[in-house]
Amino acid sequence: MEIIRPDINLDFIGKRRIVLIFSAVLILIGLFSLVLKGGPNFGIDFSGGTLIQLQFAESTNAADIKEALKDLDIGTFTVQQFGEEANEFLVRAQKTSSELKGFSQRTLELLETHYGAGKVDIRRAEMVGPQVGKDLRKKGFWAICYAMIGILIYVTWRFELRFAVGAILALIHDILITLGAFSLTNREIDLPVIAAFLAIVGYSLNDTIIVYDRIRENMGKYNKEPFPSIINHSINETLSRTLLTSGTTMIVILALFIFGGGVINNFAFALLIGILIGTYSSIFIASPLLIVWEEYVGKRRKAKVATARSA
Repeated sequence: MEIIRPDINLDFIGKRRIVLIFSAVLILIGLFSLVLKGGPNFGIDFSGGTLIQLQFAESTNAADIKEALKDLDIGTFTVQQFGEEANEFLVRAQKTSSELKGFSQRTLELLETHYGAGKVDIRRAEMVGPQVGKDLRKKGFWAICYAMIGILIYVTWRFELRFAVGAILALIHDILITLGAFSLTNREIDLPVIAAFLAIVGYSLNDTIIVYDRIRENMGKYNKEPFPSIINHSINETLSRTLLTSGTTMIVILALFIFGGGVINNFAFALLIGILIGTYSSIFIASPLLIVWEEYVGKRRKAKVATARSA
């Protein structure tokens, strides 16, 4: 099945400078937001603390819940609405200790005193120590780094070093933009989101490898053509496959994002942004980076030749 003819000739490579500038601006906006907010907004998995998800039989608000829990000895805590339901809230506290083992029961007692028996349901209660959160944050970071190193080795072995560098830079581009989107929308990064980031890495790499494989094939078929022209041919020939695969995947992710509920909303958001940006980078970033590499290597060769002649 094809939605775009393989012999179409859109000039993707001709727009590479504009696109690279656009991507750089997106990344800088995200990084500026991260610096402004003091880093990513880590969830309880990584920052440590206590969390309880509450569901009320009737609509209420955060101020009333705070008033009901004012006698709860947990230090500073926040209450925020959860998902799109007007009667679901999250209570978060940074304090964790052995004294908080009865935290959920004490919370329920105070809320039932205020709202009435049977009017409140505790959907989940989580407690993560600060050291555990720090370890999980470190492991999540290294999981992404190890994935990148493995990809660099594999693509270098399967293709060439320039292809591997292009793929890695495109993946870093995808992760940075997705991370920036989380910062701009003030969404939390937890373990499911790290899993989504790893899924983005795999998905984006798969799209990039398809294009790279066609470039390698066309380098033998059109060896008399300029390298940018070969890359443009390859992107156009795989465009239909790229859009079909990404389009069908996006339909599923959109369904998860809209109907999946608050628990997996951040996970679905990460996949939604990541797949969108991953598709964009496979077309506009990964392949044009090969040309940037080629131009850089070409300039170095000319400089070496000029130096050798002058000597």
